[in-house]
Amino acid sequence: MTRSLDASTPPVRSSASGANASSSAAWLVSKSSPGAAGRRRFPPQLVVALKALACELPAQSGWPLSRFSVSEIRREVLRRGLVADISGATLWRWLDAAALRPRRHRGWIFPRDSDFAEKAARILDPYEGRWQGSPLGEDEFVLSADEKTSIQARHRRHRGKPPAPGRSARVENEYKRLGAGACLAAWDVHRAKLFGRRETKNTSAAVDRLVGEVMSQPPYCSARRVFWIRDNCSTHRGDKAAERLPTRWPSAVLVHTPVHASWLHQIEIYFSILQRKALTPNDFSSLDELEARLLGFQQHYEQIATPFRWTFTRHDLKRWLAKLDNSSLTPAA
Repeated sequence: MTRSLDASTPPVRSSASGANASSSAAWLVSKSSPGAAGRRRFPPQLVVALKALACELPAQSGWPLSRFSVSEIRREVLRRGLVADISGATLWRWLDAAALRPRRHRGWIFPRDSDFAEKAARILDPYEGRWQGSPLGEDEFVLSADEKTSIQARHRRHRGKPPAPGRSARVENEYKRLGAGACLAAWDVHRAKLFGRRETKNTSAAVDRLVGEVMSQPPYCSARRVFWIRDNCSTHRGDKAAERLPTRWPSAVLVHTPVHASWLHQIEIYFSILQRKALTPNDFSSLDELEARLLGFQQHYEQIATPFRWTFTRHDLKRWLAKLDNSSLTPAA
């Protein structure tokens, strides 16, 4: 954990670390060539203690913080008496070498469904072109469908300005709400075909309208089976929805995702693209303009779309679940 020192003089004892010069735990200081002048050599146990501290939440040390910065880690190191003095640059170098970035955080979703493994595998198999161990035929299709709700039409109080040399686009901060709607969409995962519509509310009738639009046109109207992958939204969850769908469309098969597992839903990838490319910044003069943008982007995206490169398989799922510790699956109190 120490940097090699060239042309160094014999080490001398120093109490700068806080230890007595005669203590067995005193740390050595080397006077070296100008390239490494003044750099102290710290014992490995200090580096280990620093990394352990960086892997703690600040609340464990009594800090009223949600995450540590390098300067705050330095203060905590000094407060604990681990060292008499150390620079932030040294701490940063050690953390960077260990790929530790306590100032950053990432959203994470833990499995909550009691049958998560089984339900997730039923989603991943159709993505790979299989169902119940058998390959799908040419007359079988897989659709990932969902709703993006509460899309607001915000009319800015002043017209925005486009980008200019040395200046990014400008968007007025104040706006007037003109209402909201929902975007219902279905994505053919193997054909990169997209279907979508704007609805005032997300209801069972609205869901049926989207399904009917898809199932009434070729090749789905003559397909042997059309798998509809959906989440557990109230408009299409449970056994009743799974039974209701084939009563109107006999070739439709409803497959539910596990609870709290939107990351398995390919249509969510499209919704994220839609949000970035067509809805941000949000500036519409009416709900009709919002609808025109939604449908216009759908047509545009279909012309350039290719199937998503989905690489997470049933085998990856098995390995991922094996990595999760049982304690990490316990919901927080």
